[in-house]
Amino acid sequence: MEDCGDIQVKELNKRASGQAFEVILSPTSPDAKCKSPFPLSPLKKKPTSLDEIKRKLETAEERRKSHEAEVLKHLAEQREHEKEVIQNAIEADSNFSKMAKEKLNQKMAANKENRTARMAALNEKFKEKDKKLDEVRKNKEAMKEDSQFV
Repeated sequence: MEDCGDIQVKELNKRASGQAFEVILSPTSPDAKCKSPFPLSPLKKKPTSLDEIKRKLETAEERRKSHEAEVLKHLAEQREHEKEVIQNAIEADSNFSKMAKEKLNQKMAANKENRTARMAALNEKFKEKDKKLDEVRKNKEAMKEDSQFV
């Protein structure tokens, strides 16, 4: 059995479901010098005045306004960040489009040069064939003329 000021705690028989205690409160006497370490009744509040209520309302309003300002500041920062992200995306897309156009133009120019070179080579080849054909015709005609005179 424990004795703590005006409260006595007495342990009863242990049970299967847990433990049981008996709490005994001794009657308070006006001459008791030892006060209980934990009060049994709530502390009495002093009555609040109208000025205190107004002051508390004003501080609550200031807290609400400062919280609202913080939220608005945070939202403005978010919007600014979103604008920056969108701007960066637009710039990246623009740069990608420019690079794609430049690459396409380079490929088209290279293809045009290659085609021109192939066409020039084919023309040269055909001219050489035409020269050979003309030479063969001349030789054939010369042979016919020679065979006529014989």
